[in-house]
Amino acid sequence: MSVPEPPPASEADEEAGRIARLAYLPWERRAEDLAAPEHRARVAFLTRHAGAEITESAFVAPGAEVHTDSLHLGPGSILAAGALLRGHLRFGARCSVNAFAALSGRITCGDDVRIASGAALVGFNHGFEDRETPIHRQPHEQLGIEIGDDVWIGANAVVLDGARIGRGAVIAAGAVVRGEVPPLAIVGGVPARVLRYRGEPVRSPKGRAESALTALARRVGEEWQDVLARHRQGDDYVSADAKGRVGPAVRHLCDAVEIAAGFDGLDAIGSRGDLVTRLQGFQDGPSGLFPDPFLETAPDRPAFREPREDPIALYNVLAVGYALECLGAAPVHPVRAVELDAPALCAWLEGLPWRRDAWNAGAVVDAIGTGLYLNTRYFRSGRGIETLFGWLALHADRATGLWGWPTQDSGLLRPVNGFYRITRGTFAQFGLPVPRPEATIESVLANHRAHEGFRGTAYNACNLLDTIHPLWLCLRQCDHRRDQALAIAADLLERAPDRWRDGRGFAFADGQEPSLQGTEMWLSTIHLAARLLDLDGIFPFVPRGIHRTEAAGWLLPPAPSGQDSEMERRPDAIPKPQAATQRP
Repeated sequence: MSVPEPPPASEADEEAGRIARLAYLPWERRAEDLAAPEHRARVAFLTRHAGAEITESAFVAPGAEVHTDSLHLGPGSILAAGALLRGHLRFGARCSVNAFAALSGRITCGDDVRIASGAALVGFNHGFEDRETPIHRQPHEQLGIEIGDDVWIGANAVVLDGARIGRGAVIAAGAVVRGEVPPLAIVGGVPARVLRYRGEPVRSPKGRAESALTALARRVGEEWQDVLARHRQGDDYVSADAKGRVGPAVRHLCDAVEIAAGFDGLDAIGSRGDLVTRLQGFQDGPSGLFPDPFLETAPDRPAFREPREDPIALYNVLAVGYALECLGAAPVHPVRAVELDAPALCAWLEGLPWRRDAWNAGAVVDAIGTGLYLNTRYFRSGRGIETLFGWLALHADRATGLWGWPTQDSGLLRPVNGFYRITRGTFAQFGLPVPRPEATIESVLANHRAHEGFRGTAYNACNLLDTIHPLWLCLRQCDHRRDQALAIAADLLERAPDRWRDGRGFAFADGQEPSLQGTEMWLSTIHLAARLLDLDGIFPFVPRGIHRTEAAGWLLPPAPSGQDSEMERRPDAIPKPQAATQRP
């Protein structure tokens, strides 16, 4: 049985279909649509009730939600159905606002601006700093948004108050824009960054990163010795720490050793024998920890009941231990503070501030793991390694892959940064897989997004190292979100040359003076980012100490019963100078 042909559409049906289509494709308007009584009535209504000034050749589709205090719609400009406009808006000639875009606040557009579906332009901001007052009752701030001529704002992009978008710029779909966008720039990402400029050849993120890394490699290779010389005062190194405090410290001496070792230039910092003797002399024999004599008279230094409560003495297990290994030496004494039986070690771990400060908890674990590494390599040790790894395996959060809790003020920042410290001294150091790599990658990326890729003083060596190292470590076990991780690494490498100060090195954070700590940490972070992109062969610095990427790769058998507390030096533990990094 044949199906009858549908009757031909009447002219009225054809016109009704065209009008329905026109609401969402208003660029198909005709002269008669502008002159139609329905459109004239719409314009008149908006003139009376929305403070609108709509030129004769502009078109407002039925279904456009216009609730402005003032609106100027220039010649040939169009508003599609579903577009939402509020506040004080001004459009030049031939602008278009597509369906379901939302514009509010104070926004000024030049000529030929294209705003795609789903875009959100917010030309005001809520106050929120007063914690005692609900946000909706705090005063608004309104810097406004300014958009130049010939700008394309892509689908679902977000443009925030205060943005200034230059002529000819392109905002990629899904980008979040704040601040200045240069003319002709193509920007994308969260937060948005310049990908290239219109008319330039398209280069991959890896290609751009390679160009930046090549230029930086030449500068650091030529100037690292100047950086060390600038901070050297006699036998000491005087530099700023992460908080900007300037003075001599054990860590500064160790950073100088690690920088020189990373460039295969230990001869540039003096006699190895003298350095070894000095570094070994910092060790406290009974505990095996390394308190800092330079800081003992600091006015803000608290009193500690025992050496293992001193975070500097714990950190210097890493700083001095690895500096000695860079020099082909080892500590004189075992790190007895970490040689505990299982109940005592578990009690120490469980007493750490996991809920309020997972970063500092992770720092203690880093020192414990490194102390056990040094004891295992150079002395006869007990069963602490098994206890430590067992405790960590049982306490990793299944949802986040991290240890510890997020905080109200900084979210996942402390657990993510703590993850780096924990795994650096344990899983990475001993070449063992982390418990939940996919969940960890999700957490690290979420933390990076939450802090908008880090800005201002938050764009510092700690936050970036603690992002790149976990991504590098977890991506050795899986390919989860690899493209996003590589994009972060590429962005870091593109931005790195702007942070190097000729002959002075890297500052720990934007706004600080260059320092040895900042230089060593940023060099190591850049090396890790380059490794993620398989570009590390370009860069002359290879971490040989704290931030080295090769693992011990072995676990020695436990000491026989009765020898756990003797801790005598293993006769076969002959330190060797660090060789070039080998890929695990």
